[in-house]
Amino acid sequence: MSDAHTSSGSLFMVVAPSGAGKSTLVNALLAQEPAIKLSISYTTRAPRPAEQHGREYYFTSDDDFLARRLAGEFLESAEVHGNYYGTSRILIANQMQAGTDVLLEIDWQGAQQVKKQFPHAIGIFILPPSIPALEERLQKRGQDEPHVITRRILAAGGEIAHAPEFEYVIINQEFATALAELTSIVRAARCRFAQQAARNASLFAQLGIHANLS
Repeated sequence: MSDAHTSSGSLFMVVAPSGAGKSTLVNALLAQEPAIKLSISYTTRAPRPAEQHGREYYFTSDDDFLARRLAGEFLESAEVHGNYYGTSRILIANQMQAGTDVLLEIDWQGAQQVKKQFPHAIGIFILPPSIPALEERLQKRGQDEPHVITRRILAAGGEIAHAPEFEYVIINQEFATALAELTSIVRAARCRFAQQAARNASLFAQLGIHANLS
């Protein structure tokens, strides 16, 4: 399979503990950067209010998910908070080959699996300004029962411990600043030599520039 390094599209992985503001940041990025597409994952968790099948996730059963995983359909898959999540391998590869930048909202386990197959995927970890701020955001979100919030807070420490595995870290204290930092990472990635060479092959040939992508 072609790696992100040899495709004209870039692959971004955004990871954060629950409540750090990952989805809000990603949605704002997508609104102002239409050239990047969010990869829609499969999950066995129940839809939250206002979520739609095929928009936020492809919602499916445990049996269906496990059958797809056994067939090798997923680029990565993981069990998080008692639910399964997985990313379609075919969709990602086709979009990147077509020159589309793809963004994955996944957990650290999934990011490790993606890196094995796409070593040049760009990892971005979103940190909260503090654990108390994280707990406050989860409570204000009003989507989880108190015992679920407690479980997510306890899990956050273990998730945050994997931040050193990522190329970039954004501290989401001030939303506008965090969004500007996320946007700058995406725009800079599009100027990497490999992506520019793939997108502008005729110009590079005309200028006598030979890409060494080995």
